[in-house]
Amino acid sequence: MENCIFCKIANGEIPAATLYEDSDFRVILDLGPASKGHALILPKAHAANIYELPDETAGKAMILAKHMATRLTEELKCDGFNIVQNNGEIAGQTVFHFHMHLIPRYQGDNVGITWKPGKLTDKDREEILAKFK
Repeated sequence: MENCIFCKIANGEIPAATLYEDSDFRVILDLGPASKGHALILPKAHAANIYELPDETAGKAMILAKHMATRLTEELKCDGFNIVQNNGEIAGQTVFHFHMHLIPRYQGDNVGITWKPGKLTDKDREEILAKFK
């Protein structure tokens, strides 16, 4: 994608604080971090969201997320970890290039990644299950 900022960052056209790079991905520190060490996994090949991402790339991204979360936890001594991936504006996606947020969590950090649990109704359960049969 010619005008995709994350394509340009992932492929080294725009400088970034790079934690890791291989032939498929670049992992950078987020310029607007939710917490100390907040990083982004960026695939070098453009896909707007998870729906467009090839299965092989999706699998590699999750393995990389596991490795980076482990390393960030060891190095930063955080108390927990969120791995977040948003798809679509309604879900909080603001840059339309697939990416994963790696967010170290610390006691008292006030980072908000929560929701109020609802209730799975019998009707919703049956409707959803029927679609998967």
